[in-house]
Amino acid sequence: YLLLIRPQQQQAKLKQMLTTLKKGDRVLTSGGIYGTVWGVDDTKAVLRIAEGQKEDVKVEFAKSAIVQVLAEGSR
Repeated sequence: YLLLIRPQQQQAKLKQMLTTLKKGDRVLTSGGIYGTVWGVDDTKAVLRIAEGQKEDVKVEFAKSAIVQVLAEGSR
């Protein structure tokens, strides 16, 4: 069970999370960066990582770099 089934379940859960990713979700990347999804397509996501007075700071990440979608109220 620990060697075969559990890893497959975890991979399926991560894949499901990445496919349901949408604009406005607060996420954590594998590099430890918190951000808000600004845009998303099949292979990448654009995250807003900081707010500025004139412009927000936006960075492109591979969707595979996103490891967690955070709860709605977390900041």
